[in-house]
Amino acid sequence: MYPYGNAFWASLNTQQMAAVRAKAGASLVIAGAGSGKTRTLTYRVAWLLERGIPAKNILLLTFTNKAAREMLERVAALVPQRSNGIWGGTFHSVGNRILRAHAGRIGFRQEFSILDREDQQKMIASLIKEEGLRAADKRFPKAEVLSAIFSLAVNAVGSISAILERHYPYFIVLAEQIERIATLFRRRKYEANSMDFDDLLSKPLELLEGCKDIAEFYGEKFSHILVDEYQDINQLQSKFVERLAARHGNIMAVGDDAQSIYSWRGAHFKTILDFPKRHPGASIFRIETNHRSTPEILSVADIVICANKNQFKKTLAAVRPSRGNKPTLASLSTSAEQASFVTERIVGLQEKGVPLGEVAVLYRAHYHSMEVQLEFTRQAIPFSITSGLRFFEQAHIKDVLSFVKFAVNSRDELAFKRMVQLLPGVGTKSAAFLWKEAATLLRRGCNFPPLSKLKIPLKSKRTWSQLTYLLEGSNSSLSSPASLIETILLTIYGDYMKAHFPDYGTRQEDIRTLIAFAQNFENCEDFLSQLALLGAGDTASKTPLSCRPERVTLSSIHQAKGLEWRVVFLIWLAEGMFPNARSLENSEDLEEERRLFYVGITRCKDELYLSYPRSGLGGAYGEVFYSPSQFLRGIPQWIVDRL
Repeated sequence: MYPYGNAFWASLNTQQMAAVRAKAGASLVIAGAGSGKTRTLTYRVAWLLERGIPAKNILLLTFTNKAAREMLERVAALVPQRSNGIWGGTFHSVGNRILRAHAGRIGFRQEFSILDREDQQKMIASLIKEEGLRAADKRFPKAEVLSAIFSLAVNAVGSISAILERHYPYFIVLAEQIERIATLFRRRKYEANSMDFDDLLSKPLELLEGCKDIAEFYGEKFSHILVDEYQDINQLQSKFVERLAARHGNIMAVGDDAQSIYSWRGAHFKTILDFPKRHPGASIFRIETNHRSTPEILSVADIVICANKNQFKKTLAAVRPSRGNKPTLASLSTSAEQASFVTERIVGLQEKGVPLGEVAVLYRAHYHSMEVQLEFTRQAIPFSITSGLRFFEQAHIKDVLSFVKFAVNSRDELAFKRMVQLLPGVGTKSAAFLWKEAATLLRRGCNFPPLSKLKIPLKSKRTWSQLTYLLEGSNSSLSSPASLIETILLTIYGDYMKAHFPDYGTRQEDIRTLIAFAQNFENCEDFLSQLALLGAGDTASKTPLSCRPERVTLSSIHQAKGLEWRVVFLIWLAEGMFPNARSLENSEDLEEERRLFYVGITRCKDELYLSYPRSGLGGAYGEVFYSPSQFLRGIPQWIVDRL
């Protein structure tokens, strides 16, 4: 007889029930995509409460406060008399609670301030200025980039030099100066009695490792620890959990190794993979019943992921019956034809009554969506982008286009000011002064202001000379927009991106895609005219998806994790694109790319389309030919319909 009666447990299947009723000790629950992971965790907490574990002795760790709140609300609905007092929240919220009680033990006052991202970057920027580092070397990274480097190092429990070597190799020559800023930053935070977001976890770990009485108190207090989305935790979070669980050893980690896709932000795949090694004798449960997708879609997903060597083997079993349609694999002649194919299929789906809000186009990288965005705009198909920005609205794209706009129209004040503010030592005031000078020259009859005659800051001398040569050296407005943008990237903007953006590589790929698109135009005027016409359509939305149900969703797979749609298009499944070229040199990276593909497939409920182009424009160098992704080559012909 189950507690609360059979009705209480009726919504659990056999696999979920086994995990919910796990014996004391360490447990790893491998919960496949769409298998009801949240329900399992919720009922596990209810089970512990029913077994007499006090709520105050249960710790539930999640990645979002929303997830924790929803789970605790469900627990309260199941066992309303016993659930009050559970410690539930994100790693950082729990760390903050511990610090508020014990910050004095590591030299901070209890009322310490928490720096938000803006405050953190201002503090770092002031240190850079005090040390005179950007004045001495324009390549030195801005505060936003240093913030990302410091955060990665803390969360990976690693050295800054190791982070630079793996993620920012172009800054290795500056490692000593970057280390110095990191040291000064830690000191400045201490002097200001302030902590940043990463400190909310690293400092509690410092307490647990350095103060025996505190470690014993929390080790005794949290007799049962449950961790959600365990495949996404980083080294710091793992050490924090292991330290808390050391006393009782009652830890339940719930996750799916096949959905571990965030190494680029510090998540460590081996944390979930090595759980049984860290906890000998741990119980391992598999929840493989999928409530989301059709059997045909799951067949593709299972075949794709089984190629990975490092994993917990699993086979998803569909609850839903077959709809009789296989996933479609489409090989298109060009990338433009791929965009047309997606558009035509969506129009057909709409005619069959499928709401646009039930359709998603997913991709490996944001720049892969550019041609689909353009085609949707031409065909007036409304769409929403998860990043909130259309391709041509992104800051780095607008930066590069400001050079092109000014080359075409030397009286474009906005383009001029945006362009010159990308140069060292030029801010808002300097840009306004320079424009005033340029405008005066234009009023005197110049068709194009002689940039070399403007009074520019000393810091900008070298870059200004490059700009002058670029825009005055030839008739830029009549030159190829692709070659002009390529030159801008190589001479001016590439170094600017490295110093200003943590995701330099991603933004560079965006600009390479812009160059490829510009190959379609002989001169800059035609190129800009086309962009203006496309922008006038404005069928993209920045409104939250919940408020715009009748729009197709365009999303990277990383941002789509945890979501689902009736119809999913996975595009640009070409070797070197997905998997991306960098991953081809490293087996671990390649396996993560395959997991990312698996996540994309398992977002789909009813109708799945996989596509790749056989050719497309490739930067300033003309047409590029593509082969199908190796992930597609492993799919047997009989489980997909090929076009």
